[in-house]
Amino acid sequence: MGSFFIPLQSLPLRFQQEKEFYKRLMTLGLPIALQNLVTTSLNMLDTLMIGQLGETAIGAVALSNQIYFLMILLTFGISSGSSVFTAQFWGKRDLKGVHHTVGLSLLLGCTGAGLFTLAALYLPHRILGLFTADQAVIAAAVPYLRITAISYLFTAGTIIFQGALRSIGVVKLPLYISAGALSLNALLNYALIFGKLGFPHLGITGAALATTGARILETVILVSLIYLDRSPVAATLKEMKGLTRIFLKKYFWRVSPVILNEIGWSMGVTMFTVIYARMGTSVLAAYNITDTFARLAFVLFFGSANASAIVLGNMIGEGRQLEAAGHGRFLLLTVPLATTLITALVMIASPWIPLAFNVAPDVRTYIREFLVVLAVFLLFKTSNMHIIVGILRSGGDTHYCMTIELLPLWLISIPLVAVSGLILGLHPALVYTLSMSEEVIKYAISLKRIFSGRWIHDLTG
Repeated sequence: MGSFFIPLQSLPLRFQQEKEFYKRLMTLGLPIALQNLVTTSLNMLDTLMIGQLGETAIGAVALSNQIYFLMILLTFGISSGSSVFTAQFWGKRDLKGVHHTVGLSLLLGCTGAGLFTLAALYLPHRILGLFTADQAVIAAAVPYLRITAISYLFTAGTIIFQGALRSIGVVKLPLYISAGALSLNALLNYALIFGKLGFPHLGITGAALATTGARILETVILVSLIYLDRSPVAATLKEMKGLTRIFLKKYFWRVSPVILNEIGWSMGVTMFTVIYARMGTSVLAAYNITDTFARLAFVLFFGSANASAIVLGNMIGEGRQLEAAGHGRFLLLTVPLATTLITALVMIASPWIPLAFNVAPDVRTYIREFLVVLAVFLLFKTSNMHIIVGILRSGGDTHYCMTIELLPLWLISIPLVAVSGLILGLHPALVYTLSMSEEVIKYAISLKRIFSGRWIHDLTG
């Protein structure tokens, strides 16, 4: 299973298999990518609007969104780990297994989101104080954080149901609902931030109200349509119950590493934010803006990585492990080729993107330099995204994913960034470059695992 080389007489059949695989990958991946594009584009529009209020406003929203970011990644970890089960159960058309997985995911996701909500509502000053000592930024961030915290439970439900729908191949419904909700968010942001369309001028508070309203509406519409349409993931409370000890043991054994992975990774990324914030509000603002455009660069790859997890997971559930292993190895060749074009576009756009923001000249310089660094490391980031999210997780190889995600991050990148940024006082662009060192290490380590074929585990038996 580990060999990548194919006998010549098998090439026609192999190319036909790859053609069918990539056709299905595009069918699932494009709607996911479009949904991510809509989300990222409108978030970028939000950033542009808030950016007109100045660096303090950008920093306040960026720090507030770090709490949301942590909650999202915890919920995504639950959803991503659970989707491995849902995809494989759906491959066997085991609806009972799908329902049990959805129920347990909702319980865990909403519990975690509830804890984040309580912390954001009652301890906002203490939480934000962990990120920055700038009292002006904290004062501006507290109202935004408290208002948006109301949406956390709704967002958790949206993420869990979207993940379950994608695992059974339903990708257009989440796209349409997210596009509508996020468009409403952008419109309300414009109206409430700047006092347009007859609404009051509320600044950052207006942005928080618009975001919270759109998130709640998105969840209500999504869940309503799932149950009205009697989707396979529309489990009743009775169908969600009846979990066996064997299922619970297998679920937590495979899903807990994904949750720990997302928590550990998100805390690591948060550490980067803390370091940049303590390097100065200008550096934090530049990092936040660069991160928004980075998500835009990853749109296509986010879709294909998640689609890969669905297709490969379904194959494994159907008992087609050898075929899944071959497709996984072939992805390692095609992803770098697709990345080349995006890398060139980021390089070309890097001098022009900073001009869209009402920020100081040094912030614009940092943004331009950060974007060039991002372009250089893009190939490693996109490849790792497909390896971890798309290939290894589809086979339930979650313990290995956790290891290669967290060890390079916490043992190498974070210490390098902390020492270079806070002790040595190196230039922000060099500090940002050192933060990317983990990507190269992860890529080198994971290649051997993919080619060995030991990442495939049938979770439905």
